Amino acid sequence: MTLTKRPVFWIVAAVVVVALGAGLYAFQPWRAFTTSRVDEAAPAATGRQVPGPAKPYATGSFISHEHETSGTVQVQKLADGTATLRLENLRTSDGPALHVWLTDQPVPATGFGTNLDDGEHVDLGDLKGNEGNQNYTIPAGTDLDKYTAVTIWCERFSVSFGAAELKRA
Repeated sequence: MTLTKRPVFWIVAAVVVVALGAGLYAFQPWRAFTTSRVDEAAPAATGRQVPGPAKPYATGSFISHEHETSGTVQVQKLADGTATLRLENLRTSDGPALHVWLTDQPVPATGFGTNLDDGEHVDLGDLKGNEGNQNYTIPAGTDLDKYTAVTIWCERFSVSFGAAELKRA
């Protein structure tokens, strides 16, 4: 009997192809081997403000959760009241749907940091690159005293790649 007369074979083959495509879309395994470097200058006061660097409001250092993550974080405030989150010397894995969050949850020292989405968080946007120095605008009106940590959050798998506890300057 030829392959064209075996409908079960073709059905199984179609299911395998669809499952493989869905798996590749979900896991994006090639991202384990990619690097995207971003090097943005630190925010500075401009215009009518006194020129100079922004003042650190809170600082922290990343610890690893799901993926090896290192670097430092600063919440910086300018005289006009605007706030920026600055990641410096960030180094983490690339991954699908990575975002930068401010969260009100404590940073676990071990595990995957899956608790970081339990409380309230502010999504500052997509991670610009998995290495380097980058700035994220904190929305006006955000209560900076409420948020105690920063996480590199993978929305697709609901895990923290790494997080930093914020300590007030």
